[in-house]
Amino acid sequence: MVRLCLGVCAVALLVGCSTKREENLLQSYTQKIAYHKHLQYTEKAELYDGDNAKVMVTATYLFRQNFEKNDKRPETFIVGVAFDDTPNATLSFDANNIGKTYTLTLNHQSAQKVQELALNDKRLKGISFVNEWGSYYEVTFAHVNSKRFSLLLEHPRYGKKRLAYAKVAKFVYTKKSF
Repeated sequence: MVRLCLGVCAVALLVGCSTKREENLLQSYTQKIAYHKHLQYTEKAELYDGDNAKVMVTATYLFRQNFEKNDKRPETFIVGVAFDDTPNATLSFDANNIGKTYTLTLNHQSAQKVQELALNDKRLKGISFVNEWGSYYEVTFAHVNSKRFSLLLEHPRYGKKRLAYAKVAKFVYTKKSF
């Protein structure tokens, strides 16, 4: 009888503690579900001059799965840019500006629309890596037919970095380890 009571008490204690933790975990996750979904489509690139980072760019692909056959929606990104202390550094989204400044293009194509966002803009609420010293833009490019594409960050002196994206799960395109 004593063993039965101890067993029931132990099970009740374990179930009671685990339920509170699971509820808190699920509640925390559901509050930040948009953040976690955007994080899956976020890439970061930095260009260096020796050991010093000159620019850091984070780009979040705002993609919503659509099962239409002829989906021709434009490709939209939230792009965050943080420069070092260089006062005249700028980021261009024009493919014709290569060689003059930092440029960010989608498959070597210029952006169709660029809109600067304020730090308190509601579109930045679910975006990761938002900080006070960065500049943020909503950038729209023409529709890309392929499932894989990339943004290319370039500077004539500091080189190139590629930010790879996919319209399906990225792990589909990674090499198998076995």
